[in-house]
Amino acid sequence: MSVSRDDVAAALSGVVDDETGKDVIAAGILQGLVVREGHVGFSLEVDPAMGPAKEPLRQACEAAVKRLPGVLSVTAVLTAHSGGTAAPHRHTRGAAPQQPRAQQGPLQIPGVKAIVAVASGKGGVGKSTVAVNLALALARLGRRVGLLDADIYGPSIPRMMGIKGKPETRDGKKLLPMENHGLKTMSIGFLVAEDTPMIWRGPMVQSALTQMMMDVEWGELDVLIVDMPPGTGDAQLTMAQRVPLTGAVIVSTPQEIALIDARKGYAMFEKTHVPVFGIVENMAYFISPGSGEKSYIFGEGGARRMAEKLGCDFLGEVPLHMTIRETSDKGEPVVATAPDSPEAKPYIDIAARVAAHIDRALAGRKAPAITVED
Repeated sequence: MSVSRDDVAAALSGVVDDETGKDVIAAGILQGLVVREGHVGFSLEVDPAMGPAKEPLRQACEAAVKRLPGVLSVTAVLTAHSGGTAAPHRHTRGAAPQQPRAQQGPLQIPGVKAIVAVASGKGGVGKSTVAVNLALALARLGRRVGLLDADIYGPSIPRMMGIKGKPETRDGKKLLPMENHGLKTMSIGFLVAEDTPMIWRGPMVQSALTQMMMDVEWGELDVLIVDMPPGTGDAQLTMAQRVPLTGAVIVSTPQEIALIDARKGYAMFEKTHVPVFGIVENMAYFISPGSGEKSYIFGEGGARRMAEKLGCDFLGEVPLHMTIRETSDKGEPVVATAPDSPEAKPYIDIAARVAAHIDRALAGRKAPAITVED
């Protein structure tokens, strides 16, 4: 049985705001209602001064919708507005709503030892291709790996991983990650049609990211690779501030215009105290099929020089190769389908360096051993 917008609206009409005596429908505060394959999202627009006080109302709305048959998940957020100008009320489900976000505690994902963000300062540099093949390469090195697509507005992981269908749930509370090529994967792209635009405000994006981390049965993972949205906006800051990231990998092309934005991404992680493991130079060069000559289409060695200047590791370079593009488009990433090929080797090498960084970071977290001498 599938739930409809009318079903959700009817359920919410039974939730009354004690302060006004009106239900949320009659009060006109329900905004952005989205219903897709049993997954429901909406926001409640309230006065900014009343944001913390309205948290019980948000919880009541969420509970009312969850009771509906056919509902798999609910994303309910508060959005503050004043004088007709909307501004997000800084609330994340499960945290004390009166706290400023900078003081909220980090989200701990049970069973996940390390979380690594793969980020870029701008789109179009092949970040998702690197994230997918890095995750697969880490798995080939013997790690238990998960892959989270945090790009809400432009999810590409379902296509790159060759995964179709909808995630299932065992208990009606947590989703089971989709799996292919040995990776546990979650993306908003599994919940909506590929050509459906996500017209969501910042708070709904933040809540969706939280649910894809906390409301998914990830199981025991050595590392969760997070394909970050491009740029340094609110969603990226939410991930950097609220998620206990073990480290980050910056992806850029050698082109100066891309490196400018990559430096901004590096600065964001630096300011939020997330270690940057290093920089990957993607589309580093093109090898002519006939002569084997290297052509540096986007410039030569720009990311390597930037890494040296910033004092972080240069993790490696990946060439611009038709096979990498074709396999990604077909949902058959090169590391999964041709792991011993020359095209896969750069990803394997990069994964080995990233794995070493993860091991050092985790070792640094361990408490010192206490010995008792006789």
